[in-house]
Amino acid sequence: MKMTNTTNQHSSLTNHLAYHVPVLFDETIDALQINPNGIYVDCTFGGGGHSNGILKKLSSKGKLIVFDQDADAEKNVPKDDRIVFVPHNFRHLQRFLRLHKIIEVDGVLADLGVSSHQFNESERGFSIRFQGPLDMRMDRRSTTSAKEIIATYSEQQLHLLFQQYGEVTNAKTLAKQIVSARNNAPCNTIEQFKALISAVVKGNPNKYLAQVFQALRMEVNDEMGALKEMLQQLPLVLKPGGIAAIITFHSIEDRLVKNFFKKGSFEEIEENPFSTTKEEKVFELVNKKPITASSEELKKNNRSRSAKLRVAKKL
Repeated sequence: MKMTNTTNQHSSLTNHLAYHVPVLFDETIDALQINPNGIYVDCTFGGGGHSNGILKKLSSKGKLIVFDQDADAEKNVPKDDRIVFVPHNFRHLQRFLRLHKIIEVDGVLADLGVSSHQFNESERGFSIRFQGPLDMRMDRRSTTSAKEIIATYSEQQLHLLFQQYGEVTNAKTLAKQIVSARNNAPCNTIEQFKALISAVVKGNPNKYLAQVFQALRMEVNDEMGALKEMLQQLPLVLKPGGIAAIITFHSIEDRLVKNFFKKGSFEEIEENPFSTTKEEKVFELVNKKPITASSEELKKNNRSRSAKLRVAKKL
């Protein structure tokens, strides 16, 4: 078996941290209750920070399957026979596990945050801090970028996505501004887009633009659709007693995870005290309330402030 030596591991860890600092690292690794000989899935490999933590707990018989649709992430995969890299979105979880002749796994992890690397690469178009193309595709094989959405979505579609995914206070006004101005002004870059909507920006411009960009990114990458598909596959791929650990950064994501772990559905279901029907539960909640970053982590990593970790065990 090829195992990295100590020097390589140290260099690899440095690279991981430069690419992305994993949030709730200790809490997540502890929550997975790792069986040294088990099979685990990291749905969002990124810089490999969480994966590195899992690998340290696995024996030579253990296995780790890692997914990431961003081609840049593959450069972070260590040379280790225990790890298998899948260059696709985690919505294809069960399909690729079966392709690798894996039916059930001991644990699944997903960190739904955007990596620091993606925010810091100006040509990816994720950050309001840089000049660059209006892109935001995590998978560059995809044909839909933020530019296409701004150019083609109707006023109603834009209104809905800014309201739901960005919680933008004047989402309706913003959508109207984009539709009325986009035919007369170019909107291919971040700077052009910011100029296009400058007349309707409310409150703190950085906060406002961050909300707008978040909404566009979530739509470009169909983040909610992918999350729902992945969650629905968890009961099919986890062994009885297997653990799912999901880190969210947005209230909509967190609500989906919370409801699915609790009820096996994405809708808020009213409790009926008179019902005699017993629900078939799929998961047992390991933590009733989400785990959040410690004050120490908040000081070191500002991006951890909105992170929520929910953990469930398959019954």
